[in-house]
Amino acid sequence: MAASSSLRVSVPQQHTLLLTLNRPSQRNAITPDLAREIAHVLNWFDNEPSLWVVVLTGEGDTFCAGADLKSWHASQSSGTVTEQQDFASSLHGFASISRRRTSLKPIIAAVNGPAYGGGVEIILNCDLVVASTDAVFALPEVKRGVVAAQGGIPRLARVAGHQLASEMLLLGNTITALEARDKYRFINIITSATEVLPTALALAHTITSNSPDAVQSTKEGLLIAQRIGNVDEAVVSHALSGASGRVWNGRNVKEGLDAFVEKRSPKWTNPAKL
Repeated sequence: MAASSSLRVSVPQQHTLLLTLNRPSQRNAITPDLAREIAHVLNWFDNEPSLWVVVLTGEGDTFCAGADLKSWHASQSSGTVTEQQDFASSLHGFASISRRRTSLKPIIAAVNGPAYGGGVEIILNCDLVVASTDAVFALPEVKRGVVAAQGGIPRLARVAGHQLASEMLLLGNTITALEARDKYRFINIITSATEVLPTALALAHTITSNSPDAVQSTKEGLLIAQRIGNVDEAVVSHALSGASGRVWNGRNVKEGLDAFVEKRSPKWTNPAKL
């Protein structure tokens, strides 16, 4: 998979894709071109059976400053206003991540430094988040006359509750990593800056030591739970899903049970394409 100078793509360990935003002098702000490139890579990742987890991080001392406001300003200055239609029709949201709901493969954010605006919206849609002790977070869109309209509002309201989400969104103030974990509840682990990526990769390794069929079906169950509030309806929808069928009819369930009976480690195989 080829990458540009703005996005580094690598496979640092078995079954794990690593994406590194590589615009450190621009605080890893996302341009339209970079967003399209991320979409291309993630679409390829979703369809590559040998890759089971993706880790996202930033180069330098910033995770992601959100949208490149200079590019946005140039677009607004041209007189062409398409934000309403663009946001409503965007399949995967900001940077092709903030509303990505079709991927059943886990996404881990390795937050190496500050995240602002769309950078926070990306984090809110990741499955696991590791953050540096020095990281800070803000949704400052209202300070610039724009809106966190790419999934951040409903996701933050869901995890933090209405009042805390209002505090972060309406004031636009910056919060610490500790507040993000303990008060707003969208961080899993806080560690030193040098340990952020190794910790995220260790989480990825733990995930890939499990059955990929089971992991992907479980993530689908979590996504269904977000769409369907009724527990019984969510259970039935999950049970009848394609990913669930792949679990029970695939090779890995047999391998897992055989390995348990034979008291050995299972040898998982790549999941069949749905």
